[in-house]
Amino acid sequence: MIGSGNFGSALTRILGANAQRHTDLFEAEVKMYVHEEDIDGEKLTDIINREHENVKYLAGAKFTPNVVATPSLEDAVGDADMLAFCLPHQFLKGMLPTITANAKPGVIGLSAIKGIDFDDNGIVLCSELISKDLGMDTSILMGANVANQMANDEFCETTIGYSNAANGQKWFNAFNRPEFQVGLVEDTVGVELCGALKNIVAMGAGFCDGMDWGGNSKAAIKRIGLLEMKKFCNTFYDGIQDDTFLESCGVADLITTCYGGRNRLCAEAFARGGKTFDEIEAELLGGQSLQGTLTAKEVYHVLKMKGKLDDFPLFVTIYKISFEGMPVDQLASFAK
Repeated sequence: MIGSGNFGSALTRILGANAQRHTDLFEAEVKMYVHEEDIDGEKLTDIINREHENVKYLAGAKFTPNVVATPSLEDAVGDADMLAFCLPHQFLKGMLPTITANAKPGVIGLSAIKGIDFDDNGIVLCSELISKDLGMDTSILMGANVANQMANDEFCETTIGYSNAANGQKWFNAFNRPEFQVGLVEDTVGVELCGALKNIVAMGAGFCDGMDWGGNSKAAIKRIGLLEMKKFCNTFYDGIQDDTFLESCGVADLITTCYGGRNRLCAEAFARGGKTFDEIEAELLGGQSLQGTLTAKEVYHVLKMKGKLDDFPLFVTIYKISFEGMPVDQLASFAK
């Protein structure tokens, strides 16, 4: 696992348990790359390996003893046959050269990174960055998966999008558990974009909460948001399956993130006034990164580049509230 934040740690608990469960399929050890930090004068990796717990980002949830934290990216990837990525998407590019130099030939990947990038031609998916640099087949994991609830082993579902069926099955075996049910779909792009775009809609839901608007308003924002998610996918990519939007990565993740999660939380605080998103992130997230604001910027940039701003009024309004000073109470101003 490349990443050790809240969600990455929750996923690593599952990988550790399944590596022990499926000894016929996997080697026992699961390495987790951890960006080293000092916690009360002690290294976070040392604490994790002694206590079998990420005390900063997923406190109270135990790893199986076969999970080994390492501060060395080279060590984490060097002997791995399967690499899972779960980190803030803005850090991915800087890590790829080291991973490329140390990864084994034939390694397969899975991205649980909820964000997109762009270049002069438009959208660049995180999975495309991984595949291009590493030359590896990359599946996608997205779903209605709140990490703290996963850490309590509460029942939930997730979606793995694949392009290679055999590799999709390997990732199914790595993650599927009675309390964490995996659905497989042959649609990597649809699954990945759902996971990124829903964070923008969650900001709209948070604005509703910050203005004390009720369930009617939030339901409308979610419905309109889902339509814009689908339109965005179909505008820029061919072959997106309609059924993908009914999977855990689609409507279920959208519902969950509009009622919980960091993007809704921070947008609510922003709507109540007095602080910037950077200040809110530092105050409320305990070192975690806010993804919705970055994705809103990137999506707006792509829409403007392609002359599509008028086709996505909710996405554009959320961007303008966040970054151009539009009053929050104008959230529904686009409605005709």
